[in-house]
Amino acid sequence: MLFETLAASGHEQVLFCHNADAGLRAIIAIHNTTLGPALGGVRIRPYTTETDAIRDVLRLSRTMTYKNALAGLNIGGGKAVIIADPKTGKSEALLRAFGHYVENLGGRYIAAEDVGSNVNDMEQIYLETSYVTGVHQIHGGSGDPAPFTAYGTLQGLLATISKQFGHEEVDKLSIAVQGLGHIGMEYVKLLKERGAKLFVTDLDPSLIDRAADEFGAEAVAPEEIYDVRADIFAPCAMEGTINLETLPRLQVKAICGSANNQLASHAIGDELHRRGILFAPDYAVNAGGVMNVSLEIDGYNRERAMRLIRTIYHNVSKIFELSEKDNITPQYAADRIAELRLNMIGKLKLPMGRSTPRRRQLRGEH
Repeated sequence: MLFETLAASGHEQVLFCHNADAGLRAIIAIHNTTLGPALGGVRIRPYTTETDAIRDVLRLSRTMTYKNALAGLNIGGGKAVIIADPKTGKSEALLRAFGHYVENLGGRYIAAEDVGSNVNDMEQIYLETSYVTGVHQIHGGSGDPAPFTAYGTLQGLLATISKQFGHEEVDKLSIAVQGLGHIGMEYVKLLKERGAKLFVTDLDPSLIDRAADEFGAEAVAPEEIYDVRADIFAPCAMEGTINLETLPRLQVKAICGSANNQLASHAIGDELHRRGILFAPDYAVNAGGVMNVSLEIDGYNRERAMRLIRTIYHNVSKIFELSEKDNITPQYAADRIAELRLNMIGKLKLPMGRSTPRRRQLRGEH
């Protein structure tokens, strides 16, 4: 059954990682290395079942292939999940044991931050392998990718409001932000700096209070965020929050946020399109973080990273142009652009991972 699933999804390799002494149970999924080594985050989450963990890592790794292709990066798509509580289950032994498995892949997979992991965790993984990004600048890394993801989300927002409202004046908009984690809070900060009217919510009341106190946002209960009358809905929390139950409640004209896999299904995207609600595909919008850390492979430069992240505006604009031209939903347009690049580069049969040895040499490790 698993091999049939991999054949259908197009995955190249799935590695199950186990170390009883360290308490490690992890899965690394390499979806596609046509464009280069698979780069993707390490998600640490107490999955209810192993089946849930497998389903998540397969779905997320495939999304990374499309995200990296659409972003114009020379890297493939992969993802890792560690089955553990990020608040109580992390340890040096667990993370270093995971790093050992990453090292044994020889550069086919490069780790990065994701939900449940942070810069300190990447530092622990780095003790066992140089195939990790988002480490401290002293190691040639770029540090926390959250501000870069938020900045990229802002670029996607500007393209979205330009298409839907005919201007790029954020101060004329009201925006409902769902999720005030590291990226969500950074996004709120950027929106406030540009004068947006903000409605915010999170499952953690202290984060709502912080956003209200620091940024003058209006607090909303988590279940009521879908009913807010605003111009933009910005999902910045977990996946699938726009579904059959929540979609009819939305009173917005566009959706643009940093969360992954915001739509419960493609059918939801079809219905948004029918209703005239412009959806900015999440994997195009939230690519700023991976754009940033991808530059660590050949030697990091912050100015170059910011310049690259600003291309998200043009990437999202191209998606909307194709969507309108071919009368297809934005998510189908995004998929088509990504698949075209994968097919074109795949025909060239470029060698995988050219830059990885250079990166190891730059860092002077191992």
